[in-house]
Amino acid sequence: MFLNEDEVRRLLRMEQLIPAMEQALADLSAGRMEQPLRVVVPVAEHKGFLGVMPAYAGALGAKLVTFYPNNQGVPTHHALVLLFKPETGEPLAVMDGRLITEMRTAAVSAVATRLLALSDASVLAILGAGVQARSHLNALRLVRSFREVRVWSPRNAGTFAGQFHLRVTASAEDAVRGADVVVVATTSRTPVLCGEWLSPGTHINAVGAVRPDWRELDDAVLSRAQIYVESREAASSESGDIIAGGKVTAELGEVIAGARPGRMSSQDITLFKSVGVAVEDVMAANLVYRAALIDGTISQ
Repeated sequence: MFLNEDEVRRLLRMEQLIPAMEQALADLSAGRMEQPLRVVVPVAEHKGFLGVMPAYAGALGAKLVTFYPNNQGVPTHHALVLLFKPETGEPLAVMDGRLITEMRTAAVSAVATRLLALSDASVLAILGAGVQARSHLNALRLVRSFREVRVWSPRNAGTFAGQFHLRVTASAEDAVRGADVVVVATTSRTPVLCGEWLSPGTHINAVGAVRPDWRELDDAVLSRAQIYVESREAASSESGDIIAGGKVTAELGEVIAGARPGRMSSQDITLFKSVGVAVEDVMAANLVYRAALIDGTISQ
């Protein structure tokens, strides 16, 4: 059975996805899941990448994802998620993974924000105006109440802000100064967020620059922040920011389980650096599959 993006959109709810991602990350850090590092195949001739991401997390599956950061007029990411029956290995479903990637990334940032941001955080700054900016806006509003949302992007900020009634700023610095929560969701390969702009107590969700030689955060961000990741192994291998920073405070799953501390004071700057891991995709796809069984889209 193939489920297209419209069917995935109908079946996958952010309100259910956020707690599912929280449980998946707790299980990952506790060693209750099998997940090898992502295999990335460069498509140098066309400046793209193909990633292969398998996992066994009670549900068994894999995501095949392409990333073409220079795409214009079509998404930069395309993906398929395949699910198999764990008991026999039989195929259960194939589904479009572009929206799953978009939504699970924001859902994990919502988990990080709920755990690490100040409880009274009220100003959100978003650097970027693409699909991740939109998805993060929707997800973070479920875990914090923002009285002001600012957006900056070198392209499309005005259109994005107009659609969601946000405030456009003239620069990234203008968006970030005084913000309580910052989302960095651009395709930049060089830093777009500077540590000197950050106020004490700020929480950052950084979801771009997922190659070892790419950066979206400058050295001052990394030196000032307590840094949290989905997986030490994955982040230390795939994220140029984590490699440059040379430290990880904790995995989110460890904080969820109470094994490691989260924010220690109202003055801490906290950073969640996401690279995206396979268990997120497989567990999100399993939510879609279970919903499709319930509503009869897929028969048992």
